Formats: sequence, C-alpha cells, structure tokens
Amino acid sequence: MQIEILRLSHRIRRDPRLSTHLALTARAFLASKIYYSGDKDSSLEATINKVTSQFGGNFKIEHIEDPVKLINEKKDEEFLIIHLSVYGLTLNSILKKIKVQKDILVIVGGEKVPPEIFKESDYNVSVTQQPISEVSALAVFLHVILRGEELNAKFSNAKIQIIPSAKGKEFKK
Repeated sequence: MQIEILRLSHRIRRDPRLSTHLALTARAFLASKIYYSGDKDSSLEATINKVTSQFGGNFKIEHIEDPVKLINEKKDEEFLIIHLSVYGLTLNSILKKIKVQKDILVIVGGEKVPPEIFKESDYNVSVTQQPISEVSALAVFLHVILRGEELNAKFSNAKIQIIPSAKGKEFKK
C-alpha cells in the first residue's frame, strides 16, 4: 500500500508549524509523500528534506498549484481518495473498505475546504466526529489503517538512529 498526503491551503505566515508537523507525522507514519497547496514554502521543504536526510527513508515533499487536478490524477492511478473531515463518515464504518485498497491519497484541510474536495473524495472520514487538529486526525487515521506497523518501522539510509531508552536520550550516528 502506498500512502500519500495532500495538505490543502498552506499559509506561510499562519501555518508553518502545523504544516511541518503534518509532514513529520506523515513521514513517521510511513506515508511516502506529502503534497501541499497554497503558498510555496522553501523553508518547509528544506526542513522536511533535512529530517528525511538525517533520519532516513525516501519521504518526498512537493508543492502543487491545483489540488483538484492532483486528486483526479491520483484517481486515474486508482488511488482511493480519503478526505479527513469532522463531517465525514466514522472511521470504523469504512475501515474494511480502506484496508483492501492498494494506494491511498489522504487529504487534510487548511482554511475552509472547497466543496469540490468533499465531492471528489471517495470517502470523507471523521476520526472522532469532534473538532480535532489535522495532525491528530492524520496520526490516528494512519495508525489505524496500518494496524500499528509504523511503530516498529526501520528507515533506510538513516544518519541518526534513535535508541529506545527508559531514561534520557540515546541515539547513534
């Protein structure tokens, strides 16, 4: 299963930490790529590329101009399109349908989500049916569909490896 993320409407002045945390969460939870629309942010891209270089893996980040065009391209590639929204169906109610799909594009909102995103998505999915941060929703969603596989993941080409420790910080370079 290939998992990619689409972050809608990144705003440099307002969203740099949130978008960074979304990308870090996507990477740690085994997504292969994050696309983002809105403001092009070289600093965001540099931060994520640096983390990937240091901690390993092949995670990619790419700015796009037209989210609906990307969604349609991914549909043509037979990706399942999942939009995380407080207004969606419950995660448990559609879980079996998601698990059988090979590739998934997960959409997380920014400012007001355009109606076409709701229409073009195969499923609008709510993790809690309560207001929740995009980062939390993405982490819970990916954890559930991956059945916890991300918890034991090893990232190739890591220059820094975290060593589990009951007390303190340990890592290997």
